[in-house]
Amino acid sequence: MKHSLVFGGFWAFFILLSGSLVASYDGPLYDFSAYTECKAQPEEPLYQGGILKDEPPIMKPAIIGKTATGFYTPAFLLKNLTLGNLYCFSTWIKIQGANSALIRASLKTENRTYNCIGTVLAKNGCWSFLKGGFVLDSPSNLALLLFQNSDDKDIDITIDSSSLQPFTDQEWRFNQQFMINTQRKRAVTIHVSDQQGNRLQGAAITINQVSKDFPFGSAIAHTILGNLPYQNWFVERFNAAVFENELKWYATEPDQGKTNYTLADQMLEFVRGHQIIARGHNIFWEDPKYTPAWVRNLTGPDLQSAVNSRIQSLMSKYKEEFIHWDVSNEMLHFDFYEQRLGPDATLHFYETAHQSDPLATLFMNEFNVVETCSDVKSTVDTYIERIRELERGGMYMDGIGLESHFTVPNLPLMRAVIDKLATLRLPIWLTEVDISSSVGKELQGVYLEQVLREGFSHPSVNGIMLWTALHPKGCYEMCLTDENFKNLPAGDVVDKLLKEWESGEMKGVTDEHGSYSFYGFLGEYKVNVGYGDRAANSTFSLPRSDETKHFSIHL
Repeated sequence: MKHSLVFGGFWAFFILLSGSLVASYDGPLYDFSAYTECKAQPEEPLYQGGILKDEPPIMKPAIIGKTATGFYTPAFLLKNLTLGNLYCFSTWIKIQGANSALIRASLKTENRTYNCIGTVLAKNGCWSFLKGGFVLDSPSNLALLLFQNSDDKDIDITIDSSSLQPFTDQEWRFNQQFMINTQRKRAVTIHVSDQQGNRLQGAAITINQVSKDFPFGSAIAHTILGNLPYQNWFVERFNAAVFENELKWYATEPDQGKTNYTLADQMLEFVRGHQIIARGHNIFWEDPKYTPAWVRNLTGPDLQSAVNSRIQSLMSKYKEEFIHWDVSNEMLHFDFYEQRLGPDATLHFYETAHQSDPLATLFMNEFNVVETCSDVKSTVDTYIERIRELERGGMYMDGIGLESHFTVPNLPLMRAVIDKLATLRLPIWLTEVDISSSVGKELQGVYLEQVLREGFSHPSVNGIMLWTALHPKGCYEMCLTDENFKNLPAGDVVDKLLKEWESGEMKGVTDEHGSYSFYGFLGEYKVNVGYGDRAANSTFSLPRSDETKHFSIHL
C-alpha cells in the first residue's frame, strides 16, 4: 500500500493565507510518500535522490563482532554533513539468504555512531521501502551510512532508489506551518444581508472560536478530585483527558471479585461536567509487572474466566463513555496473556471489546515506535505486521496509539514512521507524550515543543495526549507546572502553542459584497453582527474540508 500527499497545488493558497511567512520559498517540500508492500520493482527515489543523486553505493565487508562474514553490504560515504540540518533518508531494499529480515540503517561519523536511523522488515525476492532520518549533534566531514541485518545473520542486501534530502531548521518549520495552514485551518466567508436578501456593506462582525476540533489533552489522576485550582487549570487548557492509572485492572480489582470504580466514576463526572472527551486506558496490560497479583496466579479456565469477567464488568459499566479503549497495552513488548491463553488471546480481547462497546475506537498502544528505531520489538513494520495479523484473524482494529515517551527526539525519523503507519488509513494518536526527566527541565521544554509541532503538523495525526498527571511528588517524567500551578518550561511551551493554534477574537466589517472572509482553525465559532440598530448572533461549525465554508446571516 502506498500513502502519499502531494501539496504543490496548494502553494499559491498557502502564500495567500500565510502572510507572516516569507512569500517566496525555494526550499524542498516534504514528501509524505510511504510504502508497506513488497514490490517487484522499486519506485523512483524521493526528491530525485537528493544529495545521493548519481551517487552509487560502495560495498563494505559485512562484519559480525570482529569477524568478516564473506558477505558485502552497501553503504554511502557522506561528506560535509551540517550541524542542525534535518536529514530525510529513504531507500528500497531487497535481500537474499533469508525469507525475511529486519534491516537497520545506521550512521557513523567521526564522533559517534547513530545506531538506528531507519528500519524495514525486508522480504526475500522483492523490494521493501525503508524510510527514516537523522539530526546530527555535531558537524561531520565524512560519515558512513550503512545497512545491516538486525539479528546478524549472513544475508545479501541490495539497495536501489536511495535518497537523502537535507532540510534546514527554517525549511522544516516552513513545511510544518504549510501543513498546519492547509490541514488544521480552513477558509470561511460570512455573508450578511437583510431579510429581503440585499447585501449589507459595512456591517460590523465579531468572531470568536469557542472550541477546537483537534483533541489536545493530558493524563489526569485522582489527585484532581476536590482540587479546584488543578481542575480550573486543566479545563482552561485541554479538551481531552485520559486517566493515568485509575481504570487499570490492578486499580479497579486489586482483590479477585472486589471491583471498585469509585475513583474512575468521580473522574468521569469531572470530565463529563466540562465537556471533555476521555480515552479509556486500559483494559489489559500485557506486562506482568502491572497485572494484578491474583491474576498472575491463575491459569487455564480460571484465567479465561477472570479475563471475560474483566471485559464484561468494565465495558458494560462504561459503554459509550470513552471515545477510545487501549485494549491490550504494549503487546509488542509483552505477552502475558497469549503465553497463558494461547495465540488468539489478543484477538479475543478485541472481538469482545468491540461487541461490548461497538462505538468505541479500539487502539493498539505501544512505546518505542516513534521515539526510536533501535527497539527491535516495536519497529514500524513490526507494528504494521501485528495489526495486519490480527486483522486477518477478523479483529476489528480502529486506531494506532503511539505513546511518545521521548528522550531526544529524532524528528525526521518520527515523521517517517508516521508516514508508514498512515498507509493503514487508521486514526493515529500520540497517546502519552512526555520528555525524559534525565535531560532537565529546560530541555524538556525545547524537546516537547519539537514533538508537539511535529504531531500537530502531520496530517495523519488525529489527537495528542500529554502524560503529565500531577501528583504531590511530581509527575511520571515531566510536569507542566509546579505544585502551585506556576508554569515550568514545558508548561510555557504548552500555553504558547495553545494560543498559537487557536483563532482568537477577530473583528472586521463586510465589504461591498456584504461579505467578510478569514482563515480559522477547525472548531466551533460564534459570530456577532451589527448594522445600525440591528444585531444578530449565530454559531457555526468549521470541520476539515478543502472547500471554503460559506455562512449566511440575515439582519
